[in-house]
Formats: sequence, structure tokens, C-alpha cells
Amino acid sequence: MKQLAMFLHTFCTNIKTSKEILCRKCLGLKALLARLYNELRSGFAAKLYIIIVLGIIIIGYWAKRERIEDIILQLRSYHWGAAYFIVCQLFLVLNAGAFLWRVILVVRYRPVPECSDDELLTCTVIVPAYNEGYQVLETLRSIAASDYPEGKLQIITVDDGSVDDTWEWMETAANEFAGRIETIRFLRNRGKRNALYEGFIRSRGDVVVTIDSDSVIDKKTLRRLVSPFVRDKLVGAVAGNVRVLNRNEGLIPRMLDVSFAFSFDFFRASQSEVNTVFCTPGALSAYRREPLMKIVDKWNDQTFFGAPAQIGEDRSLTNWLLRTGRHVKFQSDAIVYTKVPVRYKGLCKMFLRWARSNVREMLVMSTFIFEKFRRTPALGARINYMLSAINLIIPQILLVCLTGFIVWQPSVFSSQVLMGSIIAASATSVFYAVRHRSSNALWAFAYSIFWIAALSWITLFAIFTARNGSWLTRQISQPRPVGKTIRLDNSRIAA
Repeated sequence: MKQLAMFLHTFCTNIKTSKEILCRKCLGLKALLARLYNELRSGFAAKLYIIIVLGIIIIGYWAKRERIEDIILQLRSYHWGAAYFIVCQLFLVLNAGAFLWRVILVVRYRPVPECSDDELLTCTVIVPAYNEGYQVLETLRSIAASDYPEGKLQIITVDDGSVDDTWEWMETAANEFAGRIETIRFLRNRGKRNALYEGFIRSRGDVVVTIDSDSVIDKKTLRRLVSPFVRDKLVGAVAGNVRVLNRNEGLIPRMLDVSFAFSFDFFRASQSEVNTVFCTPGALSAYRREPLMKIVDKWNDQTFFGAPAQIGEDRSLTNWLLRTGRHVKFQSDAIVYTKVPVRYKGLCKMFLRWARSNVREMLVMSTFIFEKFRRTPALGARINYMLSAINLIIPQILLVCLTGFIVWQPSVFSSQVLMGSIIAASATSVFYAVRHRSSNALWAFAYSIFWIAALSWITLFAIFTARNGSWLTRQISQPRPVGKTIRLDNSRIAA
């Protein structure tokens, strides 16, 4: 009996110990699963997939290298094939040289130091909005909370005939910051250009800032954005630095976050060094009021092949100011966070609108860029223009040819295109990794492949449909809610 009791005691003790060990392991497993879940939410799994896909593409290309070489030799035996590869090589060499030139300019670039309160110029901020809803309140709050002398800041917001509750949120902001926000309401939608124009003619500041209604700014952004106007009297416009506000809402915003960083911190920084940023973004830009008011009527009445210009108001305004001989700069530390599309359809609409605007304004720019449009040197501006024109036209021709090659030899040329997209994305990825020290740089590779597969048609389509000036987004059909206070003034309703 004694031995049986000892056995049972030992057995129960072992069971208890095993249970404790099992519980600790379960807790450890639970913690591990929670960690994996958090990593999945943070994009860890997606980044792992990107690395795996990159490996598959590289291995696939390496496995087909002999077949690829044979096909290339076969194509080179034809005159048209030889011409195609010569154009490709010249295009690559040209862009490699341009990239190195821009690297030098970016290394030299520094944002203008911010000014003190006494040095700052008076500033008017204009926020046009159409069917923006609650977000416009957050935008206006971020502006009102800026580190900018209140006595030097005028805030104007324009409801461009919204049919949702945008106006009510504007009124909320005006009540929250009593006496600081001026609200204007259009009876019907007249377009962003007209909404901005209404703000321009009501502005009183020496500098006029435009901010999109789906964007928020940092506390120091306005001070930093206005500072270049104080330091250099030739500056006519300043482009802000755009970042993605809704980066964690999906794969598309994550990819665009990396793309935007390269577009602004690299391309616009290099353009700023030659005093000719090509586009001051609608999300955040600033203009010296004196030259602005001289051209604003022509800008508002601009047409394209006889039709009113409804898109590309930011790029168009930049062209008008450049034509007056003013410098257009980029201020990297003047940051704005803006919402971007999270779905493919919305992304296509946004890019198509931008591409059409680019085609239009490249044609406009050709009318003055090679003339003596300013007293200061303009060689860098002309080089950038020629590079942009080449990159607008040549890739579309190569794309059409490449599509035919893919139909002829799908596996061979698909492998080559994918490998090329990886090489092309390397510069963006390395730049982002060095600048931000983040593994998010891997999204550059995903975006490059995504662009080739799903977005490469946009530029070619935009060239043939450039006359189409529809905005394409935020079309809402439900009835307009009635606001609390409405004062009629013919074409406009102002509060």
C-alpha cells in the first residue's frame, strides 16, 4: 500500500508538472501567434512574399538566359529588330546619365532654413473641397493648429457645390475657430480651378497656400513652406512634400508611399536645384501673391483645344508662374499627408487625370521653355524638359513593340520584362532604404511589377484622350443636405 501511495503521488506530481509545462507552452504559442498576427498586419508577410517573388523572378530569368540570348540574336538579324534594341540601349544610357546628374543635384539639395515670426510674410491658406465629408474638418484643424503667427494667417475654405455634408463640417470648423476661417459655398459644382480662383481673389496674404481637403499638415509645415519666399525674392512658387496619410489601409497606399517619397525627395529635389520644379502639387503648394494675381485670370480661363481646362490646375499654375521668370522650388521639410486611393479603379482614375494633365502642360511648356523666359540660367530646366518629353514618348513606342514580342514568346519576354522592372525599381528601393532606414523600401519592387502589369497602359491612353478634362472622382448622386445658414450671392453662396 505504501508503494502504491508513493506511485500515485509521483504520478500526480508528474501530471501536474506536465500540465504546467503544457500551459507555459500554450502561452508561448499564443504569444507567438499574436506576434505573427501583428507582423502580418504590419506588412511582414507581404514583404516576405515580395522577397519570395523576387527570388522566383531572378531564378526564372537565369534559367531562361540562354533562350533569351538566342531570341535576341534572332531579332537582331532583322533591321527593325536591330533598330528596336539600339533605341532601347540609347534610352537606357540616356536615363542612366540623367539619373547620375540628378543624384549630384539631390546630394547638393538642402531645404531653406525656417524663418522667425518677425520675418514671416502674411499668408492665406485656401482649401477647396468637393464631397469630402468629415475629412475637411481634420484638414482645417491641422491648418488652424499650425505654428504660424495668428495675425499673419488667413484661412479660406470653399465648398465647390458638394452634395454630401461637406458644408456642415466646414461650418463646424468655422465655429470651432471663431473668426479665423472664412467659408464660401457654391450653389453648384464649378470645378477645383474655379474654387481656387475664388479663394485667390479673396486672399490678402503676401503668400497664398493651397491645400487639398483630404490632407493634413504638420505643425511647422506652413512656416517652412513660406520661408523660401523670404530668403529669395525670385521665388514665385514652392512645392510641398507629399506623403501618404492612409498608408496602412492597403497594398496600394503602401506602394504609393514609397513612390511618392522618390518622386518628391529625389525628382523634385533635383528640379529645385535648377530652380524649376515642374509641378507644385495640389495637396500642398505656395505662391507669391504679386505675380500670381497678374496671371490668375488667364489661368482660370485656360482652354485646351477649345474646351475649358478642368484638370491639371496645379501643373498649369506652375507653368504660368515659370513663364513670368520666377523660380519654383521644393521644400522637403514642409510635409503634408494626403489620402490616396485604396482600390485599383480609383488609382487608375487618379493616374489618368495626372497623365492627361502632364501631356497638356508639356505641350504648353514647349511654347516658352526654349525661349529666354527668365534672367537666371535655365539650362537645367531645358534638360529636364527634354528628358521628360523623351520619357513621355519613347517608352510608349517600346511598350507597343514589347507587347507584340510577349504575344510571340510569352515566357521569354515576360521573364525579361519582370527582371527589367526589378532593376528599374532598385534605385527607388535603395533611395528609400537609405533615406528612411525602413524595410518598406521593398514596396518599390512590388509597385514596379504592379505598374508594368496593371498601369502601363495609362500614359499611352492619356496621350490619345488628352482632350478629356473630366475629374473622374468623387461623383456622388444623393441629394444635398440643407445647411444651417445660407446666404445667396448669385453664382456663389458665402458664409
